[in-house]
Amino acid sequence: MTDSNQIKLGIIGLGNITQLNHLPLLSKNKEVTISAVADINRNTLKNITSKFGIEKSFLDYREMIKMVDLDAVIIATPTISHKVIALDCIEAGLNIFVEKPVAKSREEAKVISSAAIKHKVLAMVGMNMRYRPDVMMLKSIINSGDLGDPYLVKAHWHRTQSSAGKWFSNKEEAGGGVILDLGIAILDLSLWMLNFPEIISVSTANHFIDNKVLEDSSVSFIRAVPNSVISMETSWVHSSNEDSFIFEIYCSKGKASLNPFKITKIIDGQTVELTPFKQENSRKLYEKSFVNELNHFIGAIKGLNPVLSSAVEAVSRMGVIESMYKSASAKSEIGYK
Repeated sequence: MTDSNQIKLGIIGLGNITQLNHLPLLSKNKEVTISAVADINRNTLKNITSKFGIEKSFLDYREMIKMVDLDAVIIATPTISHKVIALDCIEAGLNIFVEKPVAKSREEAKVISSAAIKHKVLAMVGMNMRYRPDVMMLKSIINSGDLGDPYLVKAHWHRTQSSAGKWFSNKEEAGGGVILDLGIAILDLSLWMLNFPEIISVSTANHFIDNKVLEDSSVSFIRAVPNSVISMETSWVHSSNEDSFIFEIYCSKGKASLNPFKITKIIDGQTVELTPFKQENSRKLYEKSFVNELNHFIGAIKGLNPVLSSAVEAVSRMGVIESMYKSASAKSEIGYK
């Protein structure tokens, strides 16, 4: 029996991220009930509904949002479909959580964001890296001013691609390669840590090492106001099947890093290294990031907290992403508009 205070969720798209993260976590969450799921694969629907005890399933998501009483929907489908599905859900009065990237372009992101504002529903974008416990601690320290003003972020992420699905290797369906898979996550983390500075210019070099259609390695140098810089690199091909994630932020009074979490502070001219809490392994941090992210979305629906990673923010983030691709195509640094 459904508790009247539970959030009634529908899920559209039953791929890897839904099966490995959303469904296992939400099925244990007493604040929600998974009222229905939708996917174009009949066998997937059958297996998922049986495994998680979900009563209602649909091959057409439009039937689901029309026939089932829902409070919110999670959209975890190929990128090419995000705009249409998001708009259908928004116009039905449903709060939405869209897995990254929010859409294929800045313009599509803007349409989704504007529609959510117009219909007065929440539109959150999946940026789970923000919700890692070590990342949240780092953001708190940066915001406190303890390390002074941040001016440089160095980040890299080398890992195999996030999905083995055929759509993920199709430029039309996915929208892009490693930039839209790994790059968008560390770009978001960098911009968030720097409190979303005004971007001045972008310089990106893309490489097509094992994939001739989608970039599988990328390096970017992003300059921002007043004098901050983001240096980031991502790759699917240099991972050796291991997840290599490094994030460093340099400030006027010290620096901080993730993996491992470490704070280096300048006190009375002396450099002091600080480790504020017990280190957790990367897998545990990854799992907790999804728990925290989904709890945040549920809390926002209940009015307990604002949306942290909104569709509004996604518009400017997609603008930077588009500039990265333009710079790579032009083989030169370009000004950001």
